[in-house]
Amino acid sequence: MGSAVAAFRLFTISTLQRADKTGKLRATLRDPQPSDSEPMQRILLAEDNDDMRKFLTRALTQAGYEVIAFDNGKSAYERLREEPFSLLLSDIVMPEMDGIELARRATELDPDLKVMFITGFAAVALNPDSEAPKDASVLSKPFHLKDLVNEIERLLAA
Repeated sequence: MGSAVAAFRLFTISTLQRADKTGKLRATLRDPQPSDSEPMQRILLAEDNDDMRKFLTRALTQAGYEVIAFDNGKSAYERLREEPFSLLLSDIVMPEMDGIELARRATELDPDLKVMFITGFAAVALNPDSEAPKDASVLSKPFHLKDLVNEIERLLAA
């Protein structure tokens, strides 16, 4: 299975006004990217389910995060070796490299990297023998998007 990469930039309509001469509506786009003083939080997403990966990428981008997404742990790890991220958001059960192995290797590269698992197999991640990073957060599927965003904000603020 090949890897899929997705990165999005979000623009919001900040004003909508009527043009004087043409009578057409014009929208002014506002770029919600943070200023130089506060860099955008970057999330590396590893999720093998196409629909879930697309949904999470879209939702987290709309929440103000830069999201780079992959469909397997091996491709996500290779990207992590190239550039820094604030958070690794990973499914546990994936082809080529599972989420626990990905998180273990990722935190060896960057001990400050925050890790969050989204999974239907929470008991596996919580197993002390799993070698998952001790500070990793686990959110069991199905979950509410609000809970995911709240947990990400909590992790990144810590």
